[in-house]
Amino acid sequence: SRDLARAVVQGSGISVAMVKYSREASNPSKACKAQGVDLRVHYKNTYETAQAIKGMKLKVAQQYLQDVCEKKRCIPFRKYKGTIGRTAQAKEFKMSQGRWPVKSAKIVLGLLQNAEANAEFKNLDTDNLVIQHVQVNAAQQGRRRTYRAHGRIGPYMNCPAHVELILQEAEEAVEKPEEDVKPKKFTKKQLRSPR
Repeated sequence: SRDLARAVVQGSGISVAMVKYSREASNPSKACKAQGVDLRVHYKNTYETAQAIKGMKLKVAQQYLQDVCEKKRCIPFRKYKGTIGRTAQAKEFKMSQGRWPVKSAKIVLGLLQNAEANAEFKNLDTDNLVIQHVQVNAAQQGRRRTYRAHGRIGPYMNCPAHVELILQEAEEAVEKPEEDVKPKKFTKKQLRSPR
């Protein structure tokens, strides 16, 4: 539980939050993280928004989500695509179905902004950051009630989400040095047999 994750250092009065991510960055000194817990946004929309920006550079992703908020570009719906309408804007991603989940886009933009601030604190190059890991999980549902026919009560649930991001500086491509080609060695039996 989250209460166990918050460890209090005895005697000093300092509280240290031990937050668990699903994976660690391959090079933690060149990476920054951001996380949102129990966010009041639809899980499915946020999942599709996060998948759309995975692998993008930070500045490119921020511009893309701004365009989504202004409805200039769409989020392609790949997994949760039942009853999703079609739009020409989805052709950019070789898809036909897409939407403009503005609330999810703004939440993810806020997390990217938080990650950027964390990167600046660690003196990382924000222009060279790539979104290496994005994960969206369904959080515990909130319960309300709705009133049905014949005096019955029905559930009226909401579906919040947990989101985590890891951004890492893109590594420069290093050319592999050419190795000396060793001559192939054949056994006497291989040399005898006709090819």
